[in-house]
Amino acid sequence: MTFSANSSQPLTATEPTGDRRQTSHRIRIRVPQEHQSEPVISELVSRFGLTINIAAALLGKDGRGDGWFDLELRGPRDRILQAMDYLNDLAVEVWDRDSQEGW
Repeated sequence: MTFSANSSQPLTATEPTGDRRQTSHRIRIRVPQEHQSEPVISELVSRFGLTINIAAALLGKDGRGDGWFDLELRGPRDRILQAMDYLNDLAVEVWDRDSQEGW
């Protein structure tokens, strides 16, 4: 899985860890209803040390249906990659702004 960042170099899941350059990365995620009781976005901050800007969100009343979030992740490239792996492990769908037409 490849993720593009705001730098000239693509952000890829195969890069070695330890890259501490600061970058920002825009994604859209769908959090399934079964994970809505978990602090998914909070974990991106506490576990990976990222700054998260929630640009938009759509949530069903009383936790019905899936939650959709438009997020800007800011932090070191290696931490963003780790956060993306965490989201994938939760089966959270992720759309990359740079790879989606019409976003």
